[in-house]
Amino acid sequence: MFDIEYKGGNTVVISSKKITLITDPRTSLVGGKDQKTSEKVEMGTESRFLLNDTDARLVIDGPGEYEVGEFTIRGIAATRHIDTPDQEKLATVYRVESGDVRMAIIGNVDPSLSDDQLEQLGVIDILIVPVGGGGYTLDATNAAVLVSRIEPKVIIPVHYQEAGLHYEVPQETFEQFAKELSAPVEETPKYKVKSASTLPLTPSIVHITRTA
Repeated sequence: MFDIEYKGGNTVVISSKKITLITDPRTSLVGGKDQKTSEKVEMGTESRFLLNDTDARLVIDGPGEYEVGEFTIRGIAATRHIDTPDQEKLATVYRVESGDVRMAIIGNVDPSLSDDQLEQLGVIDILIVPVGGGGYTLDATNAAVLVSRIEPKVIIPVHYQEAGLHYEVPQETFEQFAKELSAPVEETPKYKVKSASTLPLTPSIVHITRTA
């Protein structure tokens, strides 16, 4: 149905036969290489992570309902990790559906997502969540708490310390999150999703090794 690849930071590439979605394609902000988004869909958890390529098929920058290719996307406003609840919500979390599979993509947000935000996300099979912490994004503990509230079958961690990337603040490692969650770990360079029935029956971590 679709494949998921990890490029560093919050950059994830979700590809089907008809369309490619790229979350936060400005990977250069963390020392990686910006993604090519011509004829693809840019989807930003914050505006500053977008390239706004004029040749992109679609640029999604904020809350709303979107339909593109096989994907149905809902953007939900959220408070950034560095902001206070009374400030304007400048982040967006996404619910992405394809066939019978439902994903949630979480950016650098305050860990206390409200019941209303969780209700808008709904039932989730795959959760893509940052885990690096450092006062910049969710840390291992807060990410694990969010996992327990959303109850996905598959957890894909992003935005953690690894060689070749340079974050604004030091990040925790993937291993710290895996230890915190204490769930089975599958390692793969590309996660292939065929249908909801092929997903694990018990919560599992999928560690997608980064590709340039």
